[in-house]
Amino acid sequence: MLSVLEIVLPVFMIIGLGYAIRRFGLVDKVFFEQVNSLIFYVCLPLLLFYKIGTADFSSSFNPALVLATSCSVATCFFVAYFIGLFFGFSPPAHGVFCQGSFRGNLAYIGLAIVYNAYGNSGLTRAGVLLGFLVPVLNFFAILALTLPHRGQHNRKGIIRDIILNPLILASLAGIAWSYFEIPMPIILDRTLAIATGMTLPLALLAIGDSFSLKKIKGDINKASLATALKLLLLPLLTVVYMKLLRISGIDFAIGLLMAGAPTAVATFVMAGKMGGDEELAGTIVIMATGFSALSYTLLLLLLQFMGF
Repeated sequence: MLSVLEIVLPVFMIIGLGYAIRRFGLVDKVFFEQVNSLIFYVCLPLLLFYKIGTADFSSSFNPALVLATSCSVATCFFVAYFIGLFFGFSPPAHGVFCQGSFRGNLAYIGLAIVYNAYGNSGLTRAGVLLGFLVPVLNFFAILALTLPHRGQHNRKGIIRDIILNPLILASLAGIAWSYFEIPMPIILDRTLAIATGMTLPLALLAIGDSFSLKKIKGDINKASLATALKLLLLPLLTVVYMKLLRISGIDFAIGLLMAGAPTAVATFVMAGKMGGDEELAGTIVIMATGFSALSYTLLLLLLQFMGF
């Protein structure tokens, strides 16, 4: 239990530090908005490119793991979508509920948990997986937010934003660098090693800034159900698919921990852009992030029991 807490608590203590920094007024909201832009457009792309580009692609890439996690996302999407249809959710709530049920905060929290649990080797393998999952998550996010509205959105603009997503571009560049075994110059290697060291701490601080009980204004019942689907059903589905595809060892652990990531803050941003229920989106993000401290503890205990 102590070893599990040593993995989970540091991550959530940094999130708490970000919350305290913002609430005590040491920095203003504009600062964290700029930090978020820095993380999304610079820090995370550099981290993904560096970790993937310097990895042995043949040993870090597991196509079965990509397939298993993608199938679990797709299954969770359809379950959430038909739940919304069954209960007759309004289009703005339906799309947000559906997206909040499967779209995890892989880049900010998932990578941090994997790194704490399995170090650089785990981070590299998780980064490769993230490179393939980001397009899958974005594809189903668009479906979630457009299907209830019967396609009343600017799809070309949305597709353009996805294609130009810096995380996707950086991951593809890193995958190509690793696949073709291009040597990393020492100067570039040391520069990236220094620059990427700030990524995960800044990302967790930014999550802390976004954490506010004042954002819990949406439908608690819908948010609770979406949180349960995200933190319980999605990891369970991932385990089922990984077992079917005979995935084991560190890849099994990484797949489960990435599946256990709480709902991404990006769901709130996309809800605002695409006519979704922003209050419900904010409530789902806060609830999922808060409860993920407990769910991650349980997932890590399970992995420990299984010998991973």
